[in-house]
Amino acid sequence: MLHDHCLTSPPLMPSPRVCSPLLLALVVVMCATGLVRLAAAGEERITPVLQSVPSPPVAFPGSDGRTHLVYELWLWNASGGDAHIESVEVLGDGQPLLALDRAAIAGRLRPSGTLASSVQGLLFLHMALPPGAATPRQLTHQVAVRALAAPPGQQDIRSTGGETPVDVHEPVVIGPPLRGERFISADGCCDAVRHTRAALPVNGRLRVAQRFAVDWEQLDDSGRLYSGPRGSLHSYTIYGREALAVADARVASVVDGRPEQTPGRYPEGISLEEADGNSVILNLGGGRYALYAHLQPGSLRVKAGDRVARGQVLGLVGNSGNSVAPHLHFHVMDGPSALDANGLPYLLDAFVITGASPGTEAFDHAEAEGTPLAIQPVTPPRRVTRAHPLDQQILSF
Repeated sequence: MLHDHCLTSPPLMPSPRVCSPLLLALVVVMCATGLVRLAAAGEERITPVLQSVPSPPVAFPGSDGRTHLVYELWLWNASGGDAHIESVEVLGDGQPLLALDRAAIAGRLRPSGTLASSVQGLLFLHMALPPGAATPRQLTHQVAVRALAAPPGQQDIRSTGGETPVDVHEPVVIGPPLRGERFISADGCCDAVRHTRAALPVNGRLRVAQRFAVDWEQLDDSGRLYSGPRGSLHSYTIYGREALAVADARVASVVDGRPEQTPGRYPEGISLEEADGNSVILNLGGGRYALYAHLQPGSLRVKAGDRVARGQVLGLVGNSGNSVAPHLHFHVMDGPSALDANGLPYLLDAFVITGASPGTEAFDHAEAEGTPLAIQPVTPPRRVTRAHPLDQQILSF
């Protein structure tokens, strides 16, 4: 006889209540043991939450001297009830690399740490390998869930999946997009919510074009982002700085003529097409493209199809598009579209780290209030070569 729980609980897979005799027999076995035995395939386990990696991670050296992996893990609750994600462990070539508990998962899983029936969640992952550790060639994931649609005693389920290779080819090496001192890499790699987790569904695919984006801003001699009225463009240290070609390249596209925004508040009614403001996209070759956004209208000195040399001026830093303060938004991606592409890591060939911000919260406060940012100095300044700049560092080019 079928247990009452199996009759009243949501099915593991959404289906009508009317069952064929064969399906009914299958449910009986599932309720009794949590397993289904198939003569041809052997013992099979029920895995209510399915896993996949939409974009394999690219290993890259960060400016902290460690190798980093940044990517997303799809988690799909294919059962008929809520699934609580209890823990996630990442294995590299079979060895533990990262373990996340419920609290850590809640801060990284969109929409939440609990997936309703038939809901997909996107888990944003970042790992910094120990210094000197070998880069894994293959990643797998062990996910522990509490599946409420399963029978009593069978609700806690651990499954392994989300197998993905690791791209170990060296990312593109480029020059700096700016020249000068006291630039701050705001909202940069690898856990900044505004860029790294800006996943968008574009043309039928999930895209994270800004996965490795940086909003470059600049501090003045007193550690302020601006001095003078907050609403004045000319109060900002970075306003009007020259945006430079990071490599010998061909100009893929140019947008000009879009107005500046008033600093201090985000503009209203900005469409996706207008979000980057005045912009330049360079074709770096090898399927890599560099985006420069929020430039001053009328300042662009190139047009689509032009060949540019490394260090050549493309335009001036401004505040056009979806921008709250003058800055240079820069990232590298795998296509010529600012939206329909995936973000790629890149290595700056040389820069000097002179300090670090206490974090995004402190940076946002300094930008909102016009107060000095409490810089943590790096003494002596540290010269870095062929590395990706990490979030909230103070750099000179």
